[in-house]
Formats: sequence, C-alpha cells, structure tokens
Amino acid sequence: MGTKRSVLTDEKGLPLAVVLSGANTHDIKLLEETLDHIVVVRPEPDEKYPQNLCLDAGYTGREDALEQRNYIPHIRPRGEEKKELERNPDFRARRWVVEVTHSFFNRFRKLLVRYEKKATNYMALIQFACAVIVWRKLIPVHL
Repeated sequence: MGTKRSVLTDEKGLPLAVVLSGANTHDIKLLEETLDHIVVVRPEPDEKYPQNLCLDAGYTGREDALEQRNYIPHIRPRGEEKKELERNPDFRARRWVVEVTHSFFNRFRKLLVRYEKKATNYMALIQFACAVIVWRKLIPVHL
C-alpha cells in the first residue's frame, strides 16, 4: 500500500497544502487538488504583488489551470537551472526549497513507512508533521 504526498510550499519552505494519493499517481494529476487545499488564506493577487508558482518540467501543459487560479506559472525545462548555475554562480535554484521540505517529512520516522490502514489517520500525522515543520522554521531552537 504505497502512498504519495503532493506538497505545496512557499518560498521559505513552509508547507501550505498537502494531498495524499496512491503511489502510482502522477504529480500532474494532483496539481489542481493541491492548489485547492491551501490552508492559509491567500491574498488577492494584483499587479504590485503577483503570485508566482514555480514548477518543474513535469507540469508542462497545465498553465491554463494555474492561470484560472490567478497564478503566474514558471515551468522550467529540465537542466535549465543547472545551466543557469554554470553561467551565474550566485543563482539559487527555487526547486531546492521543496526538496528540503520533503527531507523534513522524511525525518519523521512514523511517516517514512506507512503503517496506518486508514488514510485519515495517516493524513492527521502528515498535518501534525506540517505543524512541527512550521514551528521549527518560525521559532529556531539552535542559535
């Protein structure tokens, strides 16, 4: 019984939305559901403060779903960030923020292997892990 979690994070790596599905589900099928499950009240985007959404090449072709939700999609082809890093050493890949958040989830041993039969129980553990991740990001213990 494999489970996949689709996570949407902000630019600091704080989880904003989590959706569970079967392990054989492609990420692109979870895009709209993940965007619809954001737990933070989203401010209205305007010209001064547009809302951008950075995605990898797996989401190519879904720009219309993002524009319907008032996001400006930034979908980078494979290898473009690596080429940009070679040209500009100060370049910082934005995808890394999401990978760090996934790494934080994997540090919770209870979530590494799913033993819960009910999806609601597993989702509760995921949401608790999100709360702990936010807590640790906002209130640093090690100074």
